[in-house]
Amino acid sequence: MPFDTVVHVIDDDDAARDSLSFLLFSAQLEVRSYETALQFLTAIKTVPPGCVITDVRMPEMSGIELLRRLRESGNECPVLVITGHADIPLAVEAMKLGAADFFEKPYDDDALLTAVRAALDRQKGAGKKNADRAAFNERLATLSNRERQVLEGLVAGKPNKIIAFDYGISHRTVEIYRANVMTKMQASSLSELVRMAMIAGILDDAVKPNAS
Repeated sequence: MPFDTVVHVIDDDDAARDSLSFLLFSAQLEVRSYETALQFLTAIKTVPPGCVITDVRMPEMSGIELLRRLRESGNECPVLVITGHADIPLAVEAMKLGAADFFEKPYDDDALLTAVRAALDRQKGAGKKNADRAAFNERLATLSNRERQVLEGLVAGKPNKIIAFDYGISHRTVEIYRANVMTKMQASSLSELVRMAMIAGILDDAVKPNAS
């Protein structure tokens, strides 16, 4: 896996932290380790995206509180929680807060690595979707008001003649706007345009007839 995502290991136990870091590094994953959750939160704005593996019981801030703070700040990075045998209720609480998975000590190395790779794959997918959304919204901003209306009509499944009727314009004019929309959005087909609209979050927008 290329080093464009990182596994962030948080554990106040030096031996446990080093052992887990070595396991991940041996699996060709990039690793950064932190002694405390606060240390990680301090560095979070400057570290690469990825997933987090945190012990549930730590001084200063627990893994549960770390997860809560991440979610409250809007950070949706996958978090895997490591628990002791007596910490199952805490693991359940972590799952309710959105933890991707939890592992009880002593954990199975292969199972943990499988979960980490799955979490990183999900994170990469989310990152690509966010980048696509930003790109599509930039293209949307180049559309005129009438082109945006035609776009919304198209993704709502309306034929050209209905869009023309909605806005009191000719069928030929709608065809021109439609061609402009396809060019500006860099869409090669209507299905691709619909996919872009879905990712950009405008698929459910209603066409509101008005003069431009």
